[in-house]
Amino acid sequence: MAGGRAQGSRRAVRLPEGGRLMAQASQLLALWALAAVALPGSGAEGDGGWYAFVKPVILQGLTDNSRFRALCSRERLLASFGDRVVRLSTANTYSYHKVDLPFQEYVEQLLHPQDPTSLGNDTLYFFGDNNFTEWASLFRHYSPPPFGLLGTAPAYSFGIAGAGSGVPFHWHGPGYSEVIYGRKRWFLYPPEKTPEFHPNKTTLAWLRDTYPALPPSARPLECTIRAGEVLYFPDRWWHATLNLDTSVFISTFLG
Repeated sequence: MAGGRAQGSRRAVRLPEGGRLMAQASQLLALWALAAVALPGSGAEGDGGWYAFVKPVILQGLTDNSRFRALCSRERLLASFGDRVVRLSTANTYSYHKVDLPFQEYVEQLLHPQDPTSLGNDTLYFFGDNNFTEWASLFRHYSPPPFGLLGTAPAYSFGIAGAGSGVPFHWHGPGYSEVIYGRKRWFLYPPEKTPEFHPNKTTLAWLRDTYPALPPSARPLECTIRAGEVLYFPDRWWHATLNLDTSVFISTFLG
């Protein structure tokens, strides 16, 4: 049934620019999600799993991560993990450069609003590239979306970043991104539509310099994900992110 509903809704859907989905649209997207990513062992993987590779989807109200959110406050993270060494990546498309430093130093010295004039390779970003066995006491309280893709195993990637920061356009396998604190704006293009961008310019610079001149036909799908909301991003979709506030977020990669 879910697969049938998804097949009847193949038109491209533009997520509201910088805004939120209306309730009716949210319900429709939730139905798409059920068609796209089946509950493990439900036997529904073959009904509409193909749709998981076609559309991004916003998911709401699937899990209760209030306990995890409480543990992710600035004070509690510093108390529990302040002396742990974390690996930071430069916020450019290829993220080649890595820097290791104590988590407390990152929070107190680097977690500030993005300078619009900074290049991506001058901006350090805490997301992925970490030994999260050391963070197991935190992650055991996180409940990911209860959907999976057949033949994949989930992997977490945890991030904390300042307002105006983000990662410019890139692509990878499918997964989820949940905002724990703050707001994260997303810009997405399907695999066949390569966006216009410079790999060493930040998302903030792209939004200021490139985005305003894009004709309607070249605009991305876009949305703003708030605390407690989850974005499902399909396989190989181009996407760039922009943290509108100091944000805490976690991705679940399905691959």
